[in-house]
Amino acid sequence: MEQKRHSLSHIMALAVKEIWPDVKFGIGPSIENGFYYDFDFGDISVGDDDLGKIEERMRIIIDRDIPFERSEMDIHKAIKIEKERKQDYKVGLLEDLKSEGEKVVSYYKLGEFEDLCRGPHIISTKEIDPKSFKLTKVAGAYWRGSEKNKMLTRIYGLAFDSEKELEDYINLIKEAEERDHRKLNKELDFFSSSDKVGQGLILWHPNLSKVREVLETWWRRIHRENGYDYIYTPHIGKALLWRESGHLDFFKDSMFPPFSDKETKDEYYVKPMSCPFHVEIYKSKKRSYRELPLRWNELGTCYRYEKSGELHGLARPRGFTQDDAHIICTKEQFRDEYKKVVELTLNILSHFRFKNFKYCLAVRDFKEREKYIGDPEVWDLAETTIKEILAEKEISYELEEGGAKFYGPALDIKIFDAIGRDWQCSTIQLDMNLPSKFKMNYINSDGQKDTPIMLHRTIFGSLERFCAILIEHYAGAFPLWLSPVQVKIIPVSNKENDYCYKMVKEFLIEDLRSKVDDNNESVSNKVRKAVQEKVPYILVIGKKEINTGSVTIRDRGSKDVYVLNKEEFLAKLKKEIKEKY
Repeated sequence: MEQKRHSLSHIMALAVKEIWPDVKFGIGPSIENGFYYDFDFGDISVGDDDLGKIEERMRIIIDRDIPFERSEMDIHKAIKIEKERKQDYKVGLLEDLKSEGEKVVSYYKLGEFEDLCRGPHIISTKEIDPKSFKLTKVAGAYWRGSEKNKMLTRIYGLAFDSEKELEDYINLIKEAEERDHRKLNKELDFFSSSDKVGQGLILWHPNLSKVREVLETWWRRIHRENGYDYIYTPHIGKALLWRESGHLDFFKDSMFPPFSDKETKDEYYVKPMSCPFHVEIYKSKKRSYRELPLRWNELGTCYRYEKSGELHGLARPRGFTQDDAHIICTKEQFRDEYKKVVELTLNILSHFRFKNFKYCLAVRDFKEREKYIGDPEVWDLAETTIKEILAEKEISYELEEGGAKFYGPALDIKIFDAIGRDWQCSTIQLDMNLPSKFKMNYINSDGQKDTPIMLHRTIFGSLERFCAILIEHYAGAFPLWLSPVQVKIIPVSNKENDYCYKMVKEFLIEDLRSKVDDNNESVSNKVRKAVQEKVPYILVIGKKEINTGSVTIRDRGSKDVYVLNKEEFLAKLKKEIKEKY
């Protein structure tokens, strides 16, 4: 499929050349689910309205059954030809290849369009089903991704093997657009941001704050039950800390600029992660093997300088709260601790109706072992142990040889949401960098100093991003245990208002979140609003309900109503919350 998608980018380039002969060409690769090509149209404006005629010309080209013809050319000759064609971007690419020592380059010819390209391509345009692709949008893209270069016009397209696959994907995209957490936010009032506060800094409104409160409380409880101790660390740290940890060497571009202490003039940074603080807690006193393992968790708010164009609502902010945890243990404890982390991660994720997971294990490139720091025996132990644990649990995984960071192997767990999209959330990362950098140690059973093993672990990733995933996964209709408002109580008339507010207090004692809609509107209008707010249960209370101690109930997603006494209804809710379905 990649060859077809890449070939379609050339077919599009030929179509564009036939419509706008003076166009200059950038690059045109295949991408996931499709392709794109970057063009310089000069003073001509090309937009989404032009996609139809480009598509039509592409189908004409496909019908011509034009072959893709490969040839090789001396690089100096290629540069001369591209200069004659006034294809400045191709000249730049060729000059780079020449500086890298390339002497011969390959071209692919398609009719009147000949492009510098490594290939490979399909044999002929006839191999493309003319109904299996669609141009989707026109966007701006800086040449080579640099803001210092000219903005080119990028035309995107989708491509699949068949018309049905294309239609299925387009329907998935439409569904994803409907579920977009930023769109649902406008309807359900979850969060906002403000230019006065700052880009990428999220203001949590009451509705989503209630969801977060439930998540945090439950997260803390389940960790406490699994032997973790909760800790708190500051939002800022001295430059010395980040220099010693290596962040200023490898991560500075993603950190906010420093600021100074008014008295000492020491530089401080807002924290991009909590790990060095946890290390400092460990180092605050001498440690013995008898204390290990230590399991520390924190919901720590971090700040990373994401470029403004990369910000994406809750999914990619500049300030976020990470569900950090660090396990510090001996080599002998590593297997058991790693296994417990995997089990806890899967247990937590299972409560959110995620049915499918994808596991990716990043290990060393065994041909370049010198790139990796730390004890090779610990690397061997870790990689072997992780594989054995996954095999024991009958978990299939993708092995990414060479994908490990320089300081340890990592297991990434991707979740698939209700419409089949995958999201990266959970990571279990072995770190041999910080114990070495900070000279962490403990006294072993022989009375000698030894270096502990340190595991980083996140399950949600960040509360902001995880909430974005949940909003889209549930399409805004949170399950009862997470819903901001679990029960909307609708009095038939003003006479029932006091009774309804008394019910709210009774529900609050049972730790249930309810609201009364006492607006001077018809019952049907109030019910309609509650349905739009995606409230799990709507109660209508009139004189009859008050006299009998009953409630008339409408479940979310149903137009039918039924009656239970109040105690039965409370028992039903408690059971549903406990089982988290």
